[in-house]
Amino acid sequence: MNEHDQEPPVLASLRDGVATLRLNRPQQLNALSDAMLEGLQRELDRLAGDRSVRCVVLAANGRAFSAGHDLGEMRRLQGAEPCRALFARCSRVMLSLRALPVPVIARVQGVATAAGCQLVGSCDLAIAADTARFAVSGINVGLFCSTPSVALSRNVATKRAFDLLVTGRFIDAATACAWGLINESVPAEALDAAVERKVGEIVAKSPAAIRHGKAMFYRQLAMPLPEAYEFAGEVMARNMLEADVAEGIDAFLERRSPVWAT
Repeated sequence: MNEHDQEPPVLASLRDGVATLRLNRPQQLNALSDAMLEGLQRELDRLAGDRSVRCVVLAANGRAFSAGHDLGEMRRLQGAEPCRALFARCSRVMLSLRALPVPVIARVQGVATAAGCQLVGSCDLAIAADTARFAVSGINVGLFCSTPSVALSRNVATKRAFDLLVTGRFIDAATACAWGLINESVPAEALDAAVERKVGEIVAKSPAAIRHGKAMFYRQLAMPLPEAYEFAGEVMARNMLEADVAEGIDAFLERRSPVWAT
């Protein structure tokens, strides 16, 4: 057993309202083992109830962001039920990222394939080094990336997503940015600065407005247009009752910086 096998598969830290979850199986290219999925779920559940958290960064140690599911563990599964359970655990992690009341930024320093690409697509924002590459490559081992396709198809246009799914080919960070899978592609040496800049832009805003807005944004996407406007109007009315709105408007009129409630 090497040193990394003895370390937690997910490292968590919190500083100035910014939580960082770091995938920590670098020798295994941060493959999503059962232990890593359990670690991610545990940390996401904890963060969901922590009102001090303003933003979450999902990062990874080593040269890969995540190579997807642990193929060795998958190969040992016997029968349909264990397979269903695995994909249900993974899907719960992806849904928990979306359900967090604060924005989640993927910091992608290396390759993200299959369920690793799904992780990127499940985050609210993603910033990648220009050397990062992306693929949904299960098809190369005879397994269509069905669950990763859910996240991929909600970020990338249909024909582009299907092309990646049936060919298993890689795209570079510039292409991933142009296609909508990530927000920014930056030089590798500028990755941390780019993530910190985005975090700073988020934490400078009203925490209450962010909480209202993230929950509303994803729900309205699935609604017909009239219902979406009705729902958004209701959420905006509730947001208007927050003390931050009065403070924000007063600060604007008085030409000063607002002081947000926590």
